[in-house]
Amino acid sequence: MNRGRIATVALVGLLLALQLLAIARAPRSWQPGAIAVRLDAGAQLTLGRAELAAVGAQARHLRLARDVAGRWFAGTLPDVRPPVLDDVRLGRVAVAGLRTIQVGANVWRVTQADVHAVAFRDGAHAWRYDGATLYRDGIALPACPDASLRHRAVALWNRMAPRALTVPQPLRFGGNLYCDNRLGLADIAAGAATVARADGQLRLAAPADAIVAVLADGADLRAQSLPLPVAGTLAVGATRYRLATAGDVLTLRPQRRVAQFAVPEADLPPQVSWQWQTRAAWQGSALAWAGALVAALALLAPWLLAARRPARGNILRPTRQAPQAALRWIAAGLLLAAGLVALLLQRQGQPPAILCSWLLGAAALGAWLVPPARLGLAGHGAQLLLATGLLAQLDMGLGAPDSGWLRYYHKTAALLAIGSAAALLWRLWCAHGRAPAQRHVEYLLAALAAGALALLAAQVLWGDETGVFDLQPVELAKLVLAGLAAHCLALRLGWSTDGATRPGLGARWLRLLAPALLFLALLAVALVQVDDYSPLILLLLWAGAMALAYALAAGRRWSAALLAALALAGSAAVPALHAAGADQLPASFYGDRFQVWLAPALHPHTGQQLLQGGSAIAQGGWLGTDGMLGLRTLGTGAGAVLALPAVQDDFAPSLFLHRHGLLGGLLLWAAQAAVLAGLAGAAVTAARSASGARGFRPAWCARLRAFLLCGGAAFLAGHLLLSWGTNLAIVPVMGQPMSFLSAGGSHLLFFLLPLLGIHAAPPSNQE
Repeated sequence: MNRGRIATVALVGLLLALQLLAIARAPRSWQPGAIAVRLDAGAQLTLGRAELAAVGAQARHLRLARDVAGRWFAGTLPDVRPPVLDDVRLGRVAVAGLRTIQVGANVWRVTQADVHAVAFRDGAHAWRYDGATLYRDGIALPACPDASLRHRAVALWNRMAPRALTVPQPLRFGGNLYCDNRLGLADIAAGAATVARADGQLRLAAPADAIVAVLADGADLRAQSLPLPVAGTLAVGATRYRLATAGDVLTLRPQRRVAQFAVPEADLPPQVSWQWQTRAAWQGSALAWAGALVAALALLAPWLLAARRPARGNILRPTRQAPQAALRWIAAGLLLAAGLVALLLQRQGQPPAILCSWLLGAAALGAWLVPPARLGLAGHGAQLLLATGLLAQLDMGLGAPDSGWLRYYHKTAALLAIGSAAALLWRLWCAHGRAPAQRHVEYLLAALAAGALALLAAQVLWGDETGVFDLQPVELAKLVLAGLAAHCLALRLGWSTDGATRPGLGARWLRLLAPALLFLALLAVALVQVDDYSPLILLLLWAGAMALAYALAAGRRWSAALLAALALAGSAAVPALHAAGADQLPASFYGDRFQVWLAPALHPHTGQQLLQGGSAIAQGGWLGTDGMLGLRTLGTGAGAVLALPAVQDDFAPSLFLHRHGLLGGLLLWAAQAAVLAGLAGAAVTAARSASGARGFRPAWCARLRAFLLCGGAAFLAGHLLLSWGTNLAIVPVMGQPMSFLSAGGSHLLFFLLPLLGIHAAPPSNQE
């Protein structure tokens, strides 16, 4: 083991020890393990966040009642986020079976309704809605004047496609226009009521802040009550409970995001009682514990075997490595299974114990040291950053006011285990497997590109700027884009020796166009779907870096100099724009973002977020708020700074500088610079090996590795630049997570860890 690896192991071990110190120093917290509500028949009770320890709930949020027969009912209250009972939100009802719908003074008689469509009349017109399109007297309404191009395209598709392939679009009551899926009503705001597909059928719903009455068969949905099952789930605010009814007692057991208390005391009404429980670092799912322990022991097994049976081979009788190799394959598979189990349990409301996630994260970091391991400068820096990110998220969660903040630490540890295990399997396959043919690599890239485009299309159709299916398809698409571009540029550089006039030139040009097509798809998603221009900046930075890398590899120095000059000019435009002021900016979404950056005090929402982040950084000073780089207050809670919006994602650097100071930030910058320098250095080394390779295929392999690492480094540099720039107010506010530090699951699993795995694998089999 060389000195660099020894130093990395020591520093990572120190960061893991600091995690244990944070766990040991965390203040003792209490939370209700069970909430018992006792009601007599015919009585009712209004509860809120104080009685339910519900995060994000109002002071009066839920109405519980029992009828004279003793049945339990749960009802919603006006101006609150409606509770959810067994995945059915209160304040909405199935359209099938209704006779009348009323919004304000407007009444419609339902003539036909089922799970797929509803037809109703108001005396003047006959209306029909099929979950995607609203028809008046059999004719679809025209598009609204402010409808976007995407919305018009979706509406056109819904009119032509069969019902199974249509994109759900809600019917909205209110507004002064009959257009699109809007049924206009005089003197009633748009969205006063909606009908939309939900749970496999059409449901009429009233918004949480509904002012106008919304009635279904005469019953006001704003005060809807539903019977409670004997056993089920109930969500109030951000807290989820498992409920059970037994006579006059209703028992609610919190499963997700419950408020925590410093002492086991609460002012409760006589009908409510709590069963207190304290947070213990070792309490959690036994299955998660078993997976983490088995995976950690399996990773240690090859080292223990090598220590007990030292190698004594010679040229005639070489040492057998087969047992250790098999153990490494088994250890990687067990670590992958442990990560998946921990992730699935967390999604089911059964998070692992804190110490279990610590052990899983430690095993994941240790997997990068299992041979064959080529950490290099980038790998050493990434190990430190991964351990630092785990420590920051643990510190954030331990002192938080509710149990939900620890979910970021649990999720990151599980995803780190999954990604590290996959990277270990990749390294083992590269070391012992046969390199695939070029066409197999192209098939793999094409399949990944098709999957990325499918996920991007799903985000456009059914998701929003936060992603779709709890994923961010853009992260996978960035990795695929880097791989496709690397393959095409590697082929292009081989044309000079392979003959540009050989047959099949058109097909080869088509290969070069594939990254451009994916690039356009990413650009379209960024423009149409994501309400942020940071993806555009990332793509521009990546494109510029790849053009510069190609110019240097092809020996086109003048082109490289021109690109460098353009980059300098672009960086000079930022202070020039800041000096120009906000008076000349257009009134648009992008103009508003720049105005927030130039004059944050004039904007109550995003501007305050920027000001709060700057205040948190200023409070940290050079050595953090405790004057000891955050070591004195480690695990004891960050206080009011957790109220900063997106503090776990976009503004994680502000929290880090608040806790650990600018000196801690400089150490973090040094590790990030080491990762970028290591990736760039590995790319240069691969490019040099390509120039001396014998034959097209070895040269293509080396060029593929070089351009892939270069593209990944460009995306990573863009993330770091935008994140630091946003938090330090160098650039306008952009929604990009800080790599390694923020709780960005898709960014970690689909981009960072695969990139590090490619860097760590043996370069000779890098196809």
